[in-house]
Amino acid sequence: MLLTSSWTTHGTISAHKKWLIPSSLKSRCETLIIEYRQNGLVLAMNSWQIMIGGGSLVALAAGATYVGVRQFGSLSDYNDAAQALRALLSAQPETLELIRYATLAPNGHNTQPWRFALAPDHIVIRPDFSRRTPVVDPDDHHVYVSLGCAAETLALAATARGRPGELRFDDANGSISFTHRAAAPAGSVLFDAIPRRQSTRADYDGRAVSAADLQTLAAAAAMSGVDVVLITDRLRMDQIRDLVMAGNNAQMGDPAFIRELKSWLRFSPREALRSGDGLYSAASGAPTLPDWLGHRAFGQLVTAKSENDKYASQLRSSAGLAIFVGAQANQEHWVLAGRACQRFALQATALGLKCAFVNQPVEVAALRPELAALVGMSGRRPDLVMRFGYGPLLPYPVRRPVGTVIAA
Repeated sequence: MLLTSSWTTHGTISAHKKWLIPSSLKSRCETLIIEYRQNGLVLAMNSWQIMIGGGSLVALAAGATYVGVRQFGSLSDYNDAAQALRALLSAQPETLELIRYATLAPNGHNTQPWRFALAPDHIVIRPDFSRRTPVVDPDDHHVYVSLGCAAETLALAATARGRPGELRFDDANGSISFTHRAAAPAGSVLFDAIPRRQSTRADYDGRAVSAADLQTLAAAAAMSGVDVVLITDRLRMDQIRDLVMAGNNAQMGDPAFIRELKSWLRFSPREALRSGDGLYSAASGAPTLPDWLGHRAFGQLVTAKSENDKYASQLRSSAGLAIFVGAQANQEHWVLAGRACQRFALQATALGLKCAFVNQPVEVAALRPELAALVGMSGRRPDLVMRFGYGPLLPYPVRRPVGTVIAA
């Protein structure tokens, strides 16, 4: 018994795909047809109970029902919004336009945990603890890394448009101040890459990165207070892969982690646009679904095994890994690690490379010592693990409107 469906990629209908229904379920299934369209989704199915996983999409109860889901949202509208966020800066941008560029920085779960306070000659970036993820990030490490990524992006954009300045971390309140002045515009390849950078959570093509490009990446990420270790030998990459999988097992076995993760998942373009945050499934190469269906199917679709298989494939296809290790384990150095990481990612983008985080070995505290030893940094806390290589372009994530991140 076969099911057929048409999947839309970026608003266009692809070839039909088929799923085989196990013989044990034939008596319980009659039809299931999912058709994705630009203006919505139409679903004909047996019941509201759906199982997705193992290469099959199966309705579990009998009694065929036709259900129209018109609130799926438009993929083309989503892509248009994501591209509008990445519109190039004008020659003399307003401060809010600089903030728009800053918010394109990478951040954990796309929570966007930042607030910007504006003054005539400086901008202050503050942590927004209402958007923290306390299960995966109990000490707010990722919050401060995200602030560092945004701060570096802001500085690059301002410098390119004639407003260079200095970034300073304030220990008293955990904020970052950017004090700028007027000067001649000074663009850079890192600035040019800001709207094109993405965290590409997909298989890469396995090609090696040249020694010259590895040196360029290392030079771009060089920052006082942070060590960056580039790993391209397969033995150590496989050892770190094992740590990623061990961390994934620990996280997927934690119900609190699963609840927190699901709260930031966005399965449909409508929900991703409505929230302006979170992890949109298509940006990870996964199919888009109505949110009610995605949340019901999550337990079948996403398991420790399926995630381990995915990470093993992605790491096997990567050219290398970049490990960022701050000189100290404190908020200031977490910000520095974020700044170095963003510079690395932007340089990688300029070289035609893709990047993605595989941070399980730093998120699971018990795994940090082994990771530190593997990269020759015993006794220190690793901050970030990023894989890189040549890969495909996936849909870009969206962001909240700039006005919502401005502090009163």
